[in-house]
Amino acid sequence: MPLKVFLKPSVVVALMAAAVSAQADLVVLQYHHVSDSTPPATSTSASLFEGQLEMISDLELEVVGLLEGTRQTLSGSDGKGNRIAISFDDAYDSVYETAAPLLADKAYPYTIFVNTDAVGRNGYMTWDQIKELAERPGVTIANHSADHGHLARKPGEAESDWQARIDNSLDSAQETLARELNSPAPMFAYPYGEFDKALEREVAERGWYGFGQQSGAIGPKTAETRLPRFPMANAYGQLGSLEDKLRSKAFPIDTGELPDGVISENPPTLRFPLVEPIDAGQLTCFASGKGRIDFDVIDGKVKVQAPGTFNSRRFRYNCTHPAGDGSYYWLSQQWLDLGRPED
Repeated sequence: MPLKVFLKPSVVVALMAAAVSAQADLVVLQYHHVSDSTPPATSTSASLFEGQLEMISDLELEVVGLLEGTRQTLSGSDGKGNRIAISFDDAYDSVYETAAPLLADKAYPYTIFVNTDAVGRNGYMTWDQIKELAERPGVTIANHSADHGHLARKPGEAESDWQARIDNSLDSAQETLARELNSPAPMFAYPYGEFDKALEREVAERGWYGFGQQSGAIGPKTAETRLPRFPMANAYGQLGSLEDKLRSKAFPIDTGELPDGVISENPPTLRFPLVEPIDAGQLTCFASGKGRIDFDVIDGKVKVQAPGTFNSRRFRYNCTHPAGDGSYYWLSQQWLDLGRPED
């Protein structure tokens, strides 16, 4: 008679988590300035940036190109451990002066998302500098819009006006990059990390991957037009919490089924399915500026709603869950209040 082995539910959950966490998810780091003299909210000090690169090296994590890594991860390619991709928004001159030499020393690939109207202005790279970097091995240039505008449809904006504005911002930038660099990558970083379902459709119709500024790792079930990145400015990229981010795993749900980020109520409600190996007893959720928040499980779905209203234009709900081997599944939903002033 065959021997039957019965495992406790908690052990089953742990084993399933370990199996899923074995896949090679992609963690994308997002930077603006790498400087000690630029605005703190969007800057990573040179010493912190060096420390971050050293931690990636010490953990023996592979750094891959963003386009290559995204394609492989979404296709479900097998692998061991996480892979890391590095990206910069806006093409600030500190990336050329400070970050690029440090990355060259490590032979790490990276991507620069360029808002084309700003090139050559004070504090930004010139086209000559961008072209020089683009010719280096492992450096990719991609689209960050022409004007770095708030691209979600504004309250009261006619759909035809919004469509014309989006077409101009996205397509003129891509045309400029094509003219200057020949073949820009099919990737787009949303200015301010702001997007809505309609903007996601525009990005999808162009055959581009869309990257936000909400945190989390990319996995096979991550939606192609709401790909997460971990902001690495001084307040968010400190070394004490960096390892958890570098080793984080994509939450095992289809993120394309998450709600539109534009809020219709304040505080908004996030719902997502309670799928294996997620155990409600080990799930923890947080809200921007409010710390840990409660959630309910109703009909197999997790319902998350902050206890009070938000007074900022952008804010997030983050949920984490142990994924085995000391890592965490990480889900971040960015919310956008169009009634609040633009930056």
